[in-house]
Amino acid sequence: MDIDFVCAHAGRPASDVTRRDLARALLAVPSGVALVGLPDLRRAMMAAGNPLSITFWDSAKATLSSIESGAATVGDVQRWIESTGTEPILMTPSYFVWPEEDERGPVAVEMFARLVAYLEERVAAGEVDPDALATGDPSARSAYEELQERWLGTPLPDGRVPGFAVSDEQDEELFAAWDEEEAFALSELRRILSELPKPPELPSADLDAASARLRALMAMPGYPASVLRACAGFDDRPVPDDDAELWLTVAAGVAAPVSDLSDAEGVLEEFADLDGELSEEDTALANLCAIQHADWLAGVAALVRLGPGVLASPERMARLIAESEDIEIDDQDADDLDATEGLFLSVVSLWRHLGIVDDDEVLTPLGWWGLPKALERAWSPITD
Repeated sequence: MDIDFVCAHAGRPASDVTRRDLARALLAVPSGVALVGLPDLRRAMMAAGNPLSITFWDSAKATLSSIESGAATVGDVQRWIESTGTEPILMTPSYFVWPEEDERGPVAVEMFARLVAYLEERVAAGEVDPDALATGDPSARSAYEELQERWLGTPLPDGRVPGFAVSDEQDEELFAAWDEEEAFALSELRRILSELPKPPELPSADLDAASARLRALMAMPGYPASVLRACAGFDDRPVPDDDAELWLTVAAGVAAPVSDLSDAEGVLEEFADLDGELSEEDTALANLCAIQHADWLAGVAALVRLGPGVLASPERMARLIAESEDIEIDDQDADDLDATEGLFLSVVSLWRHLGIVDDDEVLTPLGWWGLPKALERAWSPITD
C-alpha cells in the first residue's frame, strides 16, 4: 500500500488525488494493511504538494481502526466516504438511490461520474467543506445533501435530468429482466402442458354461470370487485361481451394484475399510509403482485396434473409448490410455507368468485380447463 497504488487506483497523479480517491484506495485493501501504510501515504502526499488536512487523516485512521476492530458498520464506512466531499450520497433525503457500483448501467455510470466531477468543482470553489463533513457538522451535511438533490433535478445541456435518467435506466433494466423471466416461465408452462394428456373440454354451462356471477359482482363497489377490475384492467376499458374472454381476462389478471386500484375513493392515499393498516383490497393486490412466476408455474401445473376434485386451499397450494419438481427450489422451512400460504389466501379467495374452486376450496372442472389457459394468457406478449 503506497502512493503508486493510490495513483493507479485513482487514475491521477499524486498532486491531483482527492480525499475520495484516497479513501477508496484505502478501502480497496485490508484495513490492517491500510493502517500500516497510512503514515507513508501522508508523507508522500505532502511531498507531492497535496497534503490534504489533519482532519481527513484523523478520520481515515479512526475509520480504518474501527473496521479493523469490527466495530464499523457498512453505514459508518459509507458516511465516511461521503464526508470526503466528492462522493455522491448513496440515498438522498428524497429517496433517490444510486445503484450499487457493479450494477450500474451506462447512464448511471455516466451520471455518477458527472456528479463526482461537479462536486470536485464545488470543493475547489469552497462551496463544500470536507473537514466540516468529516467532523459531522449537521449544517454542512444538510447543505451537501441539498447540493446533490439540486444537481440531480437540474437538466443537463442535452436536456436530460440526471435523477430521472438513472431511474429510467433502472426501470428499463427491471422490465427487461421481468420480461425475460416471464418468457422463460411461459416456455416452461407450454412444455409441461404439452406433456400432459389432451386438455379437458370447455364446461360451457359452468362458464356461463360463472360469467353471469362475475358480471354482477364486478358492477358492485368495494372488495372483491375493485381488485378483480384492477387485475383485468377494466377500470380503463369496457368489459368484453364474450363470456370466455371475460372469464379468461380476469383469471389471467389474478396471476398478472394489469393495473393498480382505482383512486376514486382515496384508495392510493390509504395504501401509502405506512402507519395505517392495509384494507382487504390493498392486501389482496399486494399479495398477487408478490407471487413469483415459479410459484404460479408450480402451483397451476400441479393442479392441472391432479385434475378437478383436488383440494386447492392456500395451505395445500403452498405444499404443492414446495414439493414441485417443475421448478428448482431450496428446502423450505415452516416460515417459507406460511409466507406462501399467506399470499395464496388472496388468490384462492378470488378464485372462488371465478368458480375456479368451489366453496370448499376444491378445484372445479372450470378451473381445471381455464387455469392453464389463463396463466398462458397472463405471460404471453400482447402480440400473441
